[in-house]
Amino acid sequence: MKQVQVVQTAANFEREKLLHPFGFKGGYLTELWQVAAKMMSESGHTAIGLATQSVLYGDADLFAQSSEATGNALMFVLMNKALQRVRETRFSTPIDLLEAILPQVCVDARLVTGRKDVNINFVYNALVSVDNAAWLLYAAENGFQDFEQMIPATYRPALASRNRQVGILYQVSYNMPIQQLKQAAENGYFLFKIKTGAPGSQEEMLQKDMERLTQIHRALKDVRTDRTSHGKVWYTLDANARYEKKETLMRYLDHARRIGAFDQILFYEEPLVETNDEEVHDVGIRIAADESAHDEGAAVRRIEQGYGAIVLKGIAKTLSLTLRIAKSAHDRNVPCLCADLTVNPILVDWHKNIAARLIPFPGIDMALMETNGDSNYVNWAQMSANHPYANAHWTRRIRGAFELGDDFYEKSGGIFVPPSQYAALFEQKL
Repeated sequence: MKQVQVVQTAANFEREKLLHPFGFKGGYLTELWQVAAKMMSESGHTAIGLATQSVLYGDADLFAQSSEATGNALMFVLMNKALQRVRETRFSTPIDLLEAILPQVCVDARLVTGRKDVNINFVYNALVSVDNAAWLLYAAENGFQDFEQMIPATYRPALASRNRQVGILYQVSYNMPIQQLKQAAENGYFLFKIKTGAPGSQEEMLQKDMERLTQIHRALKDVRTDRTSHGKVWYTLDANARYEKKETLMRYLDHARRIGAFDQILFYEEPLVETNDEEVHDVGIRIAADESAHDEGAAVRRIEQGYGAIVLKGIAKTLSLTLRIAKSAHDRNVPCLCADLTVNPILVDWHKNIAARLIPFPGIDMALMETNGDSNYVNWAQMSANHPYANAHWTRRIRGAFELGDDFYEKSGGIFVPPSQYAALFEQKL
């Protein structure tokens, strides 16, 4: 592999408004910044990497203690600090680059935010556009033409499948109208990702979560679909690490049993706070790790504690880290899926490149990914029109899934085509 030296960098962003306040982790988002990082190598190649910033996902405490714009500004500053570290670091692969700069970027994060305990996911989110640009530059330097070529050989077994269908997890936020859920079911969606961990104390949270599940199950329990083996829709749950004790989780699941929803739960994503190390072998359903799977070691610890799936977030934690985590899970025969960060349409296909190549998820016999931008962005239609393959079959949501053919794999979801909308942010630069 060629050694890559970045000699120039630039950064910019666009603010995208959301249709309605988007609630999770006990807070609400009203906008998301779309960030672009541009790099030029000493050989003259250039690349633009994209990211969607989500401070609420990255560090809920920081989000709560500052304005939404302030949190986004801090993450953008950190991303620029990371670009400076990249210019100081020659690398063979982006994975090597991330490993080399991460310690100093963590120091930068503490200085930028003024928080000694800034969450590592805040740092990873700030690094996504940097990492994506590094991957595209690495591909250009080495003459790689597609996603599979670009992935180093040691990580390819974890992404060796070629799924023809990727089931879409339809995200249900705290305040989504029930009528919108019913419409989604009528449109063919069969996987509903329910946000739990409502705002308030632990007891208030639990009561709100149980009431919300009752409301949702009442609306969806009679829906029938030919996409699942039992003919009913699946629920997945996501508390974003809001439950402090396993006992509280068990009370929620007991409620699910009482109302008849339990057998429709495919898995529960990150129910417990990151510091909770209670084993979950005995909860009765598959538990998936997300935020707490900071790296390979953390993912393995969760697997040892009984977590039966790993949620991959290449669009939140960098592709480089995601490949390492996916390999660790694959080596232990633990299934993976991909979850969203309400990213833009181009990043949906960055993530789809990962999801499409995962082993089909147990109980559903297809790969899984969450994507919810179409339900949340004011300007989603225009953002989609700016996708380099805006009219491709594989960009469409068809009865709750993406249908993928050879064209998707040949074009790698369009990630190697320079994004014109974001390239325009760098006119007169580099």
